[in-house]
Amino acid sequence: MGKIAISILSLFFVTLLPAQEQALKLSSPASTKAVIIKENKRIKIRTADGEKITGRFRITENNVIRIKDQRIEISDIQAIKRNPLLLSLFSSGFLIYAGALTAGMGAIIGIFVESSGFLLAIPGAAMIYAGIKAPNVLKNYKVEDNWDIQLINTSE
Repeated sequence: MGKIAISILSLFFVTLLPAQEQALKLSSPASTKAVIIKENKRIKIRTADGEKITGRFRITENNVIRIKDQRIEISDIQAIKRNPLLLSLFSSGFLIYAGALTAGMGAIIGIFVESSGFLLAIPGAAMIYAGIKAPNVLKNYKVEDNWDIQLINTSE
């Protein structure tokens, strides 16, 4: 009976081994919390060269990540933030829709009611532009603000 229990327990342990996945751990000495971004999540980074790269990341080697087939050293990252697809689609879609609605209402008011209604095209155009640029309102973790980026193994 004891051998069966040990073999079942070891079977459960073996199935947990491949469940470990790698992630980025962002920590700061000024903050007590740590932020963990699991592999294959969408992120937006700024490198030491000033290049901005957005996409899903994979951890390929020790201290190296890949985004859109670009190899990026962890030490080259100056700022990192999460960039969820749903938030990006919702914010950009909402702003473009609201901007088009504002500009359209301004045109209708300008044609049929009063010519000063055409001034609504200005905020409408600004909202459409902001929607195209897709703002990301999530926190940006910068190396210059003493945020440390490490690779860790997590278990699900």
